[in-house]
This record gives sequence, structure tokens and C-alpha cells, in this order.
Amino acid sequence: MSDSSQASVLERSSLLRFLRGLFRWRVIRLALIVLAWTATVIALIYAEENWRGRRAWNKYRLQLEARGEQLDLRAFIPKPVADSENFAATPFFTFLFAHKTNSHDWLDNYAWALKRISKPKTTNDAGNRSFTDLAAWEMAFDAIRLGRTNRDQKFKSDKVDPQSRAQAAQPVLEGLKDSEERLAEVRAASQRPYSRYPVFYDLDNPWGILLPHVVNVKLLCQRLQLRACAQLAAGRSQDALQDVKLALYLADSLKEEPFLISYMVRVACVQITIQPVWEGLAEHRWSEAQLQELQSRLQQYDFLADIKHPLGAERAAGILTVDLVRRKQYLLSELSDAELSDSSAGSSDTLMNLLSRVAPRGWYYQEQLSYCRLYEEQLKGTFDPSQRRVWPSQCQSNARELDRRIAGGRLGKGFHALMRHHVMAALLLPALNNVTGRSARAQTATDQAALACALERYRLVHHQFPDKLEGLVPVFIERLPHDVITGKPFVYHRTEDGQFALYSVGWDERDDGGVAGKTLFAEKGDWVWSYPSR
Repeated sequence: MSDSSQASVLERSSLLRFLRGLFRWRVIRLALIVLAWTATVIALIYAEENWRGRRAWNKYRLQLEARGEQLDLRAFIPKPVADSENFAATPFFTFLFAHKTNSHDWLDNYAWALKRISKPKTTNDAGNRSFTDLAAWEMAFDAIRLGRTNRDQKFKSDKVDPQSRAQAAQPVLEGLKDSEERLAEVRAASQRPYSRYPVFYDLDNPWGILLPHVVNVKLLCQRLQLRACAQLAAGRSQDALQDVKLALYLADSLKEEPFLISYMVRVACVQITIQPVWEGLAEHRWSEAQLQELQSRLQQYDFLADIKHPLGAERAAGILTVDLVRRKQYLLSELSDAELSDSSAGSSDTLMNLLSRVAPRGWYYQEQLSYCRLYEEQLKGTFDPSQRRVWPSQCQSNARELDRRIAGGRLGKGFHALMRHHVMAALLLPALNNVTGRSARAQTATDQAALACALERYRLVHHQFPDKLEGLVPVFIERLPHDVITGKPFVYHRTEDGQFALYSVGWDERDDGGVAGKTLFAEKGDWVWSYPSR
């Protein structure tokens, strides 16, 4: 009785009846047909996406190549040179690359003293150049000599008059003596005509390429800047000139490298080196022959033309990176940073990695296409090397438009960028926002320094500065450089104390009458070259 009741219950079970119906051949066949159609549709979608992405990228790539654009990162790698002709084939730089380190025993007197020199406060006058506080450096070096390096002291004197600076010059030079051996090695190598640092160009990991020399070039230039300023204060202008020339050589040793960071450090090093040029001019320390040499050297710089090479390499690196992600050598989460992530970065990165694994190959081509298009749109109209012009308002407008294009919604910036094929653009392009501005500042600094040398040469002959810049042509300068912001001549006028003011209208494109900003080359205010009143 119980068995029959149990059988009756099983027969009445809806779940059992459902399972029996589910596994009937007709239902299984229908499921297989639906599965086959689904797989077919997915395959067609993948095929269409692959075809569409490859076709769009190849078309755009051919257009770029027809314009002479280079998209292969290998083409940007500088050719090697013989060690006997290579500035970088010295024990100092060889050590850096052999040990893969950014430091090379830089715990010298200068490094310790630099941390104890008080930086001037930002004021309305800080946008004007001022003399190096050699007396503060003397105090810092004295503390080292007396063994007081364990004290957290800050040194500042504000004694920048010629007499105080002259008295401090020799102690400062003594304090820099522990840098002389390294500087002597670099100076001897600077007689070689080429510079090729032993960079390992790992094209399977372009963002992991080690550049330990870059920061060390800047550190050397900083030491040479201080030494040149001390040499000038001590009345040894020829020694100062040799330090200035070596610092400029060091800066230019990075010129052939296809990295934006190398370009930016080179720009910074040139601006560092202009400080002793200014100090020598302010105190009339340079001779006519020295001025001619400095002017000729400074007039060789064209940072707007030089920027094309590293920018092209940056684009090629982005294209290569997409290929590496497609070949599963990178995960998107490994490449992403704050530009792609938000407070829910963990879940967003996981989703991005999953989607990148199953994404059609055509999406990677779309990534390359979007990256190159947005790259061009970001730089379009911002600078023109042939005119030697920069347009700050266009730089700012393009930066805002890029941010709008790659901005994310509720699902997070990373996911938004992935679905819009803007991952590489969101990762790499925001870093380009400051490049044009820094180029404009460096070009302005070198043009002003060259003009100041010509003005000083005019003063040596006529015992006063000219009423107008045109008075320099053609005897003291062949052609007047123009303001890269306006395309017009620099604003120039003589001052009541017999000096002059020379300035660019600056990044805000507004003439403030020669009033500088809160810092040198600030966003607001004019970019001024002038000397303290005597």
C-alpha cells in the first residue's frame, strides 16, 4: 500500500514531470538549435567587429604613414655609436645601468646642504629672478665641516649683495670639492661628439624601460649651476663659462632619446643652466667673447621643433601597448592608474580584465584608432614649429575636450573607457597636457637669455642699453626672436635706473605691463627678464 502511494506521489510531482519533459529529445534538439544559432550570431558579431575594427585602423594608419608619420617604436631607437665617440660610455653612467639604480653615491656635501637651504617664499615678486643665496650655502657647508649634520637646520641669509656673495664664493667652492672627481670625468667625456646611453629598449615592455641616467643628468646640472654662480661671484668668469657649457652639453646628451621624460628633463636642465647666465649678466661679469659664445649657444635651441621626435615615440608606444594587451602580455589593471580608476577600482579592474580577455580583436584596432585620433585632437592647433608659436588657449581647450571625451559615468571611468575604446587615451594622453607649456617656457627662457647677451654686448660698446630691440640688428644679433605666445617681438623698455625690462605676455596671453606672477613662468603674470635695481 505504501509503495503504491509513494509511486502515486512521484507521478504527481510537478518537478519530476518537468524534468521528464525537459529531457525529451524534441526539447534537447530545440535547445541545441538555439545554442547553435546563438554561437553563430556571436561568431558573426565577432567577425563583423574584427573586420570593422581592422578595416578602420588600417585605413587611418595608411593615411598617417602617407603623411610621413612613423608608427613603429623601433624606428625611434637611436643607433649605437663606438665607445670612443660616446659621451655616455663613462664609468659613472655605466655603473648606473649595470646596477639598475637611479643613485650613484649622491650623498655628497651638496645633496645634504640642498635639503637645508630655505626656499624663498612665494610672493608677488617671486616671479622675477634673484641671485643665488651663496651665504646660505656657505653656512650649510660650514655645518657639514663642523660635523653638525644631525641637526634639522634651515639656512637662509638674504645677503645677496656683491660683497657678501664674493665672500661666500670660495667656501662654497670648497664645499663642492667632493663632486669634482665626478664632474671631471664627465667634463673629459664631453669632448666626444655623440651621446648614446646604454638603454635596453625592451619592446615587450616599453613602459618598463629603465632610465637611471635621466635624474643623474639633472643632478649634475644642479651642481654645475651652483658652482658656476660661485665662480662668477669670485670673479672667475671663464671657469663659470666652462661649467655653463658642460651643463648645456649634459642637457643635450638626452636630445636623441625617444622619451618624453628625457625631453622634459633636458628642458629643465637648460632652464637650470640659465641662472648663472643671468647672474653674470646682472653683474656685468661676462666679457664680449664670452657673451658671443653664450649667445650663439643659446640661439641653437628650438624646443618646439625638438618635441616632434619624443611625441611621435609616445604615440608609437601607445600603439605597441595595445598590441601587447591583445597578446595577453599586459592586463588592463596593470596599466591602469588614477586616470582610469575610481573608488570602486577593484571591481572595475576585474570587469575590465574579464572583458579584455573576451573582447573581439577588432576592439583592439578600435583602441589604436581612438588613441591616435584623440592624440591628434589634443595637440591640434596647440603649437607650430615652423612659426615657432604656441597657443595656450587652444592647449587648455583641447585638454578640457579630452577630459570630456574620456570621462566616465556611473559604471566608473575604466569601464566607460573600455566600452568607448578610450583605454589607451585615458591612460596616456593626459600626460601630454603640460608638454607644450613647458616647451614654451623653455623657449622663452633661452630666447630671452640670448637677447640679454646681445643687449649686454650693445652696452659694452655704447655704455647704455638701446632704446629699442631693433637697435641690436644686425651687429649684435642677426634676427630678433619673437614671443612664442604672441608671435610678436618681446616687450622691451629701458628703466629709470639704466637697466631694462624684457618680457613675454605669458601663459595667460595678457600683457600685465611687465608684472611677473607669483613664481617664475607662472600660469598668470608676465614672463620677465630684468635685473635688480642698483
